[in-house]
Amino acid sequence: MNGYQLTFYTEQNRKHGHRTVCDWLLHEVRQLGIHGATVISCAEGTGHAGAHHAAHMLKLADQPLQIILAVTEEEAERILDLVKAENVHVFYTRVPIEFGLIGDDEPPKTKRHFPLFGRSAH
Repeated sequence: MNGYQLTFYTEQNRKHGHRTVCDWLLHEVRQLGIHGATVISCAEGTGHAGAHHAAHMLKLADQPLQIILAVTEEEAERILDLVKAENVHVFYTRVPIEFGLIGDDEPPKTKRHFPLFGRSAH
């Protein structure tokens, strides 16, 4: 399937209303019926305005985040239209991709072995 990788860049403490931008985006994505999102916490970065953002041991609020979605063209338009309509201040990239699923829906059940204890669990 062809579509787009949408990546939104924000900070852990950035808010939209009473939610963080990350939580708001994930909620809206689910409401739109879009499945699958990955949130990556980054160690540091430089924002589009040139400000340095980093996670520090005592203060994680400024930690950069990426919210990554693999979506169809229609889904990309719906989420971007919503972000624009809500006037959410967020940087994003949209890159054409091919995506799909490979393999069975569920992995096969395998026996777990605990060699340290000399027995196996089923």
